[in-house]
Amino acid sequence: MSSHDQRSSGCTPFEEELINAMNDFAHSTDSPAFDTTGMVHRTRRRRATLIAGVATALIVAGGGTALASMTGGTSPTTAEKPMTTATTKGSDYKKAILLLDFGKGGGPVAVDFTGTDLRTTKGQFLKAGIKLGTILKTKSPGCKQATVVEVTPHAPKIVKTGDTVNVKLCAG
Repeated sequence: MSSHDQRSSGCTPFEEELINAMNDFAHSTDSPAFDTTGMVHRTRRRRATLIAGVATALIVAGGGTALASMTGGTSPTTAEKPMTTATTKGSDYKKAILLLDFGKGGGPVAVDFTGTDLRTTKGQFLKAGIKLGTILKTKSPGCKQATVVEVTPHAPKIVKTGDTVNVKLCAG
């Protein structure tokens, strides 16, 4: 067999030499050591830090919103609701607050329907699994026409999923 003939492996002499050199190198070096436990700990630490940061941001935003609503701030959500107007004119705005119990052990959740329109109220009832009862219109000072003034039963009575709630809307 001459030096220009094909080898039994089908490789040229250069290719065969290259393969042998790569195999020698691969067998002579140590495999890299990975710190898998350290990687897992770092990933968990980053995830926990991210979750804590998001939770802190939500708490700060919620606290600012609560502070603005307590002081009568003019955010878009509080501007539509006549809570401060209703209290200054002597009507009881707490008649439009439902205490919803979803039965998951978390306790009742207060939902304020003051100043919402009927379409929004129906949507919220549907989400909470509450049936809409009778809809009445009543005159109430300081309210926007066709918005919720009262829900029955209201707080402090607790409403559960499947209960029927009556709604009173502002007549003007």
